[in-house]
Amino acid sequence: MLVGWFCDLDPVVQALLATCFTWGVTALGASAVFFFTSVSRTLLDGMLGFAAGVMIAASYWSLLAPSIEMAEGSGVPAWLPAVVGFLLGGAFLWAVDAVLPHLHMNVPGNQAEGLSTTWQRSVLLVLAITMHNIPEGLAVGVAFGAAASELSCASLAGAVALALGIGLQNFPEGVAVSVPLRRENISRWRAFWYGQVSGMVEPVAGVIGAAAVLNMRPLLPYALAFAAGAMLYVVVEELIPESQAHSITDVATVGCMVGFALMMTLDVALG
Repeated sequence: MLVGWFCDLDPVVQALLATCFTWGVTALGASAVFFFTSVSRTLLDGMLGFAAGVMIAASYWSLLAPSIEMAEGSGVPAWLPAVVGFLLGGAFLWAVDAVLPHLHMNVPGNQAEGLSTTWQRSVLLVLAITMHNIPEGLAVGVAFGAAASELSCASLAGAVALALGIGLQNFPEGVAVSVPLRRENISRWRAFWYGQVSGMVEPVAGVIGAAAVLNMRPLLPYALAFAAGAMLYVVVEELIPESQAHSITDVATVGCMVGFALMMTLDVALG
């Protein structure tokens, strides 16, 4: 009954609910600050590696592969929309990364990236994660918009699988924001608030992504690849370097493999 109700909803509403779920998992991860004042570096590296694996798998199985399949028979080489969209997605995140003030984890405050600002360190840390949640919400929204197009290579089950995968990897992101903030003498409630706020952008990006592809169907292959490129930029620029920055790198590597395998299984089994 619940499945039938969800299937009958407008695709934009489906995307909104799905990204509210991913936001909720971020908040769940952020709630770890109420129980722990610190998290094992090894465990955190493993979770970040897991998140990277999920995003890598989702980029191909849920976004790039459907993009290439949709482009077949469109009058242009099937690879062209995927390549153009992928590079534009990466370029978009690079531009945001260059302009928006933010600070990566475990980096001194004087090494903040983006435009110069006097904002507090806590705000810059949250902005770094918030910026990286944009492509995740966009990917989920575009996937639901693609499912509504009724093309054989895109399904509602596949979009749901993507939302589940993104939700799973949002948990460590919530932990990675709130717990370090607590170590900087920020109250538990405030650290939790900052942690869950970092995921608030996902419903916004999801709705925009779904609405955009529904109104511009010819651009759908480009939009799917755009979301994939933006997600891969996050993985290569943030998640993998952060997870490999310490002495024990095997845990992060294994986490990445497990995350990739799980997301691949979800997409193939449900999609």
